[in-house]
Amino acid sequence: MATLTMREALNQAMTEEMERDPSVFLMGEEVGLYNGAYKVSKGMLDKFGDQRIWDAPISEAGFAGLGIGAAMVGLRPIIEFMTWNFGIQGFDQIVNHAAKMLYMSGGQFEVPIVFRGPNGAAHMLGAQHSQAYEPMITNIPGLKVVTCSTPYDAKGLLKSAIRDNNPVLFLESEMMYGFKGEVPDGEYLIPLGKGDIKRAGTDVTIIAWNKVLHKALEAAEELSKQGISAEVLDPRTLQPLDEDLIFESVRKTHRLVVVEEAWSFGSVGAQIADRVQKECFDDLDAPVVRVTNEFVPMPYNEAQEERVMPSLERIVKAAKEVLYI
Repeated sequence: MATLTMREALNQAMTEEMERDPSVFLMGEEVGLYNGAYKVSKGMLDKFGDQRIWDAPISEAGFAGLGIGAAMVGLRPIIEFMTWNFGIQGFDQIVNHAAKMLYMSGGQFEVPIVFRGPNGAAHMLGAQHSQAYEPMITNIPGLKVVTCSTPYDAKGLLKSAIRDNNPVLFLESEMMYGFKGEVPDGEYLIPLGKGDIKRAGTDVTIIAWNKVLHKALEAAEELSKQGISAEVLDPRTLQPLDEDLIFESVRKTHRLVVVEEAWSFGSVGAQIADRVQKECFDDLDAPVVRVTNEFVPMPYNEAQEERVMPSLERIVKAAKEVLYI
């Protein structure tokens, strides 16, 4: 079993799928000659040539729409956004065309396309480049939304996303491209819509994804030193959610903390809290507590940025709150 960075795992996933299926191609800004803004597509232009690795102009709406058209006629595009903050330029194409085409065509046109790129804050990039978009995109019928927290998950989930016949929005993190983890040597797939227990526990469930999952794992380790057993759950797919896994965990621990790198109003965490209070009301021993970004634009200042985002201290405090400690 190899130890790979997140960028290497994503590269492997795309490379293997392009070798397996000639209808798969990659398009985005600087994905070819520059090897990708974050070097995720390193070496792919040399391997596959400029007919399958396309350097796109700086027009997210343009190449998102081109990709959707290509998907409608039988290809399987992977569209890389340098960041989802730029991807909002293509939201009209994603929301009004990719998401709705299968429904509006009466099932005549599938749109097997993956839109991928970093989501959420990186480090001192300011308010316009630090937003988490999952609350917006999980609210659109017709889109699947996937997020990766480890190299193992990144590869298995991206391969499944490429093979899916629906539009999949794949959320990565600039801060995690260098994150290392074990990845099996042989081919494997992780099915979309299935979450994962990253750490088993009995006293409180903590749900988190993407880079804040690792804050949750740090919090679980800190809580264990105080005799508290926290179960950490990664949904991996945010739309559709693996509700059965969430309910099973909450019915075991009777307490829930949801941690997310997004604003609190109308977020994925709010949806999880709503579903849990409805389906697990009699199992809960405390109200659900959510740990989110503070409801302000992201500051550029490093110390203020840290204050806005979920922290180890805030997660530990939330876990103790539901335990009445």
